[in-house]
Amino acid sequence: MNRIVLLALLAAGAHAQVVKDFVPVTEEMLLHPSPDDWLMYSRTYDAQRFSPLKQIDRSNVSQLRMAWTRGLGPGTSETIPIVHNGVIYLVEPGAIIEALDATNGDLIWEYKRKVPAAAASTARTKALAIYQDVILYTAPDGYVVGLDARTGEQRWQTSTGEAQNTSGPIVVEGKVISGRACGKTRDTCFIAAQDALTGKDIWRFYNVPAPGERGSETWGKDFKDTNRASTWGLPGTYDPVRKTLYWGVANPMPDTRMERHGGDPDGTSRTSPADLYSNSTVALDPETGKLKWYYQHLPADDWDMDYTHERTLVREKFNPDPKYVKWFNPDIPRGEEHDVAVMVGEGGGVFEIDRGTGQFLWATPFPYDDPLFLISKIDGKTGKVTINYDLVNKKPGEEHIICSYNTRSFWPTAFDPDTNSLYVPYIDNCLDMVAAGTQPDQREQRKPVPRPGSDPNALTAIGKINLSTGEIQRFNVGRSPSDGAALATAGRLIFQGDLNRRFRAFDAETGKKLWESILGGSISVSTITYAVNGKQYVAVMTGNGLLDGNLLGETPELHPPRGINGIYAFALP
Repeated sequence: MNRIVLLALLAAGAHAQVVKDFVPVTEEMLLHPSPDDWLMYSRTYDAQRFSPLKQIDRSNVSQLRMAWTRGLGPGTSETIPIVHNGVIYLVEPGAIIEALDATNGDLIWEYKRKVPAAAASTARTKALAIYQDVILYTAPDGYVVGLDARTGEQRWQTSTGEAQNTSGPIVVEGKVISGRACGKTRDTCFIAAQDALTGKDIWRFYNVPAPGERGSETWGKDFKDTNRASTWGLPGTYDPVRKTLYWGVANPMPDTRMERHGGDPDGTSRTSPADLYSNSTVALDPETGKLKWYYQHLPADDWDMDYTHERTLVREKFNPDPKYVKWFNPDIPRGEEHDVAVMVGEGGGVFEIDRGTGQFLWATPFPYDDPLFLISKIDGKTGKVTINYDLVNKKPGEEHIICSYNTRSFWPTAFDPDTNSLYVPYIDNCLDMVAAGTQPDQREQRKPVPRPGSDPNALTAIGKINLSTGEIQRFNVGRSPSDGAALATAGRLIFQGDLNRRFRAFDAETGKKLWESILGGSISVSTITYAVNGKQYVAVMTGNGLLDGNLLGETPELHPPRGINGIYAFALP
């Protein structure tokens, strides 16, 4: 063994081995991945989270057995593994990256980031990426890091500033692209691209336009350096035909209209555009980072309702049914096909927009239409959204209940082309919010509450949303909150887990529960499927994210253990 390889192994960890027979991941492989692999956070660039694997199907899923399990260290768990050629790469709590044998969970190599313990234990990166022979990691100290996929050796690192890179990366056209939380000023809030093999900075897209730039006028008369909007959530999606990257930007900051606009809740518009590009879909040129178009889902948010996370890309016939869809574009011919971007906001609502132009197609409240819904109307012709101003806190100490709240957050949705439906785990939650008072001790108060008048036994469910008609069917109705990702497979199955440790498989057509396993801890964002040597596995991670306490606060009868981090893999006997 030569000295360079020896040093690489030592850097990767005391128990390091080498990934054998490693095959570099090309751009073509990212565009058309092997069904056996899971190369990015939702498997494919379109974020459908649909696997063509079908060895496990409706007829035999009841026979699933645990193939292996592996305990993980303590800390926050909000991540999704990737799999290539029989090796799982994952983020372990504590700012640790591991490569595991995907057939038994044995450790191949480990990389541990040297960051303060507090930052390591609360690191929230959502995903990893892979390109050629490099694993891409957004570390909690603000660096994007390239690791040797064979050994775990650090190849390069590039600082992107003071704030955490919380979204995780995606690789597009040889660039590693990632979002981030914000620091204290506008110029700390951006989407960044580096060369995936060298770490060289290529471009940055700032989520809030600088003073004088187009869009900055939407922040009102007096532009402040503290105007911010982050991209802390799930990574973007990519259309290789249009050469367009789609990314979701979160809420404007400071969080309330009065804070942002000198005490005046009407310091900016009630109708989009307002406080751009907060709570918007931005379509970017991946070569330059330049904005192609945007669509704003919630103008000048007053409640910290993030419309970040993935945009799912599908091709759809326009046929929204007025029985199910509240707002739609009357100028679009029925039956006309569109390449669309679909998203569900953390604050609720389903939106379908044309991904070539950003034209509004349709939207509807989700999970339910309620007078307390945070949007009051959408102009079908223009797509302009109006905030429900009745629910905006307009003076100190004012209180409102706003629906919905953490409806779905960083737990990804899944699309099944066979049912033409998007599967969305949700909680029927609202926000009880009291504005800060005039005295220093009268701080803003926020707490989740069930939607007024709702059925307490139907607090949570999975919504099956037909993306042509907008019809919503519900299954797995109950009281167990979730931050587990949905997964759709060609076996006509939907996999999903909850905070009460239940991991389940459902019939994609009917929603009938076909299988269940009770795990050691709460189920995290992570559910994926892959195959090795012709054998299909379904893998899921357990652990706790930062929102779990709030989600479980309304279900005191549930007592899942906290901090049980692990990964479980299931297969047929």
